[in-house]
Amino acid sequence: MIEIRPVAPGEFPLFEPLFVLYQEFYEVKDIDRGRNREFFSRFLVGEDGVGSADGWLLGAFDGEEAVGFGCFYRHKSSLSATDVVLMNDLFVTEAARGGGTGRALIEAGVELARESGASHLTWATAPDNHTAQRLYDSTGAHNSTWLEYEIEA
Repeated sequence: MIEIRPVAPGEFPLFEPLFVLYQEFYEVKDIDRGRNREFFSRFLVGEDGVGSADGWLLGAFDGEEAVGFGCFYRHKSSLSATDVVLMNDLFVTEAARGGGTGRALIEAGVELARESGASHLTWATAPDNHTAQRLYDSTGAHNSTWLEYEIEA
């Protein structure tokens, strides 16, 4: 049975290979494990169990094995004038896909949003990631009418 819970500092090394797999999936060219460590460790839950100022890193565990993660950011929406939670990263290992792990991570993210007083959970995916879109469409979420843009700084 898959367990979803905040990643504790001692469990963090289990997830470092998953961060790389996630980035490889999206064809990131310059994967820097040290930068990953510094970046994702900002989302570890502190001793108070509340999460960091930046958000939460939730892990999916099959026994002692890390099989997925979701990284959830504290975010704000000026349109609704509310706090929101942004699921910026969701990854499940190939062996664990199709077994409900991704859905469980999303449901845990919805709960995080509720508990933190956010108005909703939001996320984006690549237009060609049809596997993820099938999961997202099955959750009751709806497509946003917004298009995302980015520009290098």
